[in-house]
Amino acid sequence: MTFSIVAHSPRETAWGVAVASRYLAVGAMVPAAGPDVGALATQAHTNMAHRERGLALLGAGETAERTLAALLADDPGRRRRQIGVVDRAGESAAWTGPECTGHAGHRSGAGYALQGNLLTGPEVLDAMQSAWTDSGDVPLRRRLLNALAAGDQAGGDRRGRQSAALLVVGAGRAIGEGTHVQVDLRVDDAHAPVTELARLLDLNDDLIGTA
Repeated sequence: MTFSIVAHSPRETAWGVAVASRYLAVGAMVPAAGPDVGALATQAHTNMAHRERGLALLGAGETAERTLAALLADDPGRRRRQIGVVDRAGESAAWTGPECTGHAGHRSGAGYALQGNLLTGPEVLDAMQSAWTDSGDVPLRRRLLNALAAGDQAGGDRRGRQSAALLVVGAGRAIGEGTHVQVDLRVDDAHAPVTELARLLDLNDDLIGTA
């Protein structure tokens, strides 16, 4: 029901998640990220407990691979899950359970993991991966949005569109004092949620210095 990308920018010391789905308020369920910790996405019959436990494992110094293995080991529903993880060093890991509804799959590489289920086809993941690798000179928040938009334009969720979200944490710019959250935007119910997310990010970037 969802496609997402989890990634790290060593240049910005930042981690983030972008996600879209034909499901209400996907941003309340899938993404999790912590500064100097890492980020993850949990989706496909979503086990929301993976967010807190995954960040705790990453915060304790576990790698993405070991964090993913620990989450799956304790999850009786793992055959229906998807998880993408990036750790504090930018190493990545991803899982697509064999019972995820097709088209389902994932891609991962240095600094990113992207995953999707109920997709129109593998071209969604291919487009997201190309957009990510081709936009290395832009800020993480924009790079994540570029990848999400590419997946959306390639077909996205085969059932249609409803919600999208973008979460970025790290050093530097923040949405307010006392936080390391750089972006935390959600479109919970819209005809074109990724387009609306892009509009909100433009507003976020305009206002970030005055919040």
